[in-house]
Amino acid sequence: MDGGLVILILLAILVIIVFAKTAVVVPQKSEFIVERLGKYNNTLGAGFHILIPFIDRVAYKRSMKEEVLEIPPQVCITRDNVSVSIDGVIYLEVRDAKLSSYGIENYYQAAIQLAQTSLRSAIGKIDLDKTFETRETINHQVITAVDEAALNWGIKVLRYEIKDINPPVNIMAAMELQVKAEREKRAEIARSEGERQARINMAEGQRQQAINVSEGEKQKRINEAEGRASEIEIVAQATAEGIRRVAVALGNEGGMDAAKVRLAEKYIAEFGNLARTNNTLILPANVADVSGLVATALSVVEGVRGTRVSSTTDQSAQAAGAPTGFGPGQTRGS
Repeated sequence: MDGGLVILILLAILVIIVFAKTAVVVPQKSEFIVERLGKYNNTLGAGFHILIPFIDRVAYKRSMKEEVLEIPPQVCITRDNVSVSIDGVIYLEVRDAKLSSYGIENYYQAAIQLAQTSLRSAIGKIDLDKTFETRETINHQVITAVDEAALNWGIKVLRYEIKDINPPVNIMAAMELQVKAEREKRAEIARSEGERQARINMAEGQRQQAINVSEGEKQKRINEAEGRASEIEIVAQATAEGIRRVAVALGNEGGMDAAKVRLAEKYIAEFGNLARTNNTLILPANVADVSGLVATALSVVEGVRGTRVSSTTDQSAQAAGAPTGFGPGQTRGS
């Protein structure tokens, strides 16, 4: 019984060992490479699989997930001979488990080394100032270089990103001074542009103000001239109407007598005002002869009146067909 028990125990252990060697469970998003007698046999996908004991074995296990590799910092020399330390990260994915197992010994190390050499080549073609501006271009160049080589490895390079660019301390100080000077330059330009625009705006405002003032002054003078013209016209019309009425009144019965009395009254009133002022006047010699001055003024009125009557008579005679003038040596009574 004891020997049989030992044999059963040994058989059980052997079964367990054989089961462990032959039963394989592949996780999701993973692939196992199976070799039979040292030669590639097949690729196992996710799930449960049974192998031939002592003949088949799992040689490689590959994760089909996207993987991230850190690129260690390295010193790169730019086109203007400045040394900078640059590190980054690369994202890749196994597309063919068989090629990744047999196409290269270690695709992780290969991807890192190729990314570093590609980065050094890209940095050497540009100046230091451009390295910060052209990160996207540098990333694309590294991805292209690594992806072309990784086709034979069954690897697909998805992304590459530069993490840090660290120039030397003295270069950083010079760059900070350059940036400060550039900012001061832009600030000065912006300030001068603002002052220039302000002066232009002030000049435009003063110009428009002068135009408005001149237009207002012009319109004011036009209005004043029109007002004075209207005033003169109204005064002239009123004066003409007054003269016409005086002439009509003089032609009526009793008009001359009224004119005599009015002239005498005005003369006496104005003569009385001479004593109330200190004005110096030139007076006629017969200033006290009121009747003489009135007669002189009336003779002028009579002359005007006679001319008016003669003009009226001539117009009437001309309308009736009678001669309107006098021949040589003829008078009105002849």
